Amino acid sequence: MSTQKLIAPSMLAADFANLQQDITLVNESEANWFHLDVMDGVFVPNISFGMPVVKAIAKHAKKPLDVHLMIVDPDRYIQTFADLGADVLTVHAEACNHLHRSLQSIKDADMKAGVALNPHTPISSLTHIISDIDLVCIMSVNPGFGGQSFIEATYEKVRELRSLIEKNNANTLIEIDGGVTNKNASQLVKAGADVLVAGSYVFSATDPTSTIENLSAQVNE
Repeated sequence: MSTQKLIAPSMLAADFANLQQDITLVNESEANWFHLDVMDGVFVPNISFGMPVVKAIAKHAKKPLDVHLMIVDPDRYIQTFADLGADVLTVHAEACNHLHRSLQSIKDADMKAGVALNPHTPISSLTHIISDIDLVCIMSVNPGFGGQSFIEATYEKVRELRSLIEKNNANTLIEIDGGVTNKNASQLVKAGADVLVAGSYVFSATDPTSTIENLSAQVNE
């Protein structure tokens, strides 16, 4: 497993009137992945974007697509997102009645399988399937809206998850999604995080490219 810490700008915070410009920005930056939040207005109280936008981003993206489904019954769309070019597909533990089966379906479609946990969902819910998970996305805000404040209890959750991964000798990556900035990035990595999703912090910056570069440098010292 690579020791490099990855930065995944969240395209939810991009300028949708100039989407190709922001895709190019990410392509040419030191970011590692594109993070794409798909919301249905049912599982979370917001609607973001769906297949046409993912398809448009995939056409121009030169880096892996990390697709995060914040939707009910995600199993219906696993093959669809594989066909659209997703490299990592993350489903919410709270949205899957048969999480192990969902993960197997994602892997059968030749994608990395991710599980997202809402702030209230305990790490212990993954105890028996951690070795089947390629990535765990810990929500450090309540899912649905960008620009929220970071939940401080996240650090303890990351440490607990890192301990579970090591105990099982798993290769699972830990991703943090929500409220990530230069103020908490180093602490998150110290706790055990591998991938940092940053949306508003990157795209609201005066210079997003150097913001990504600085964040990457900070966590890869």
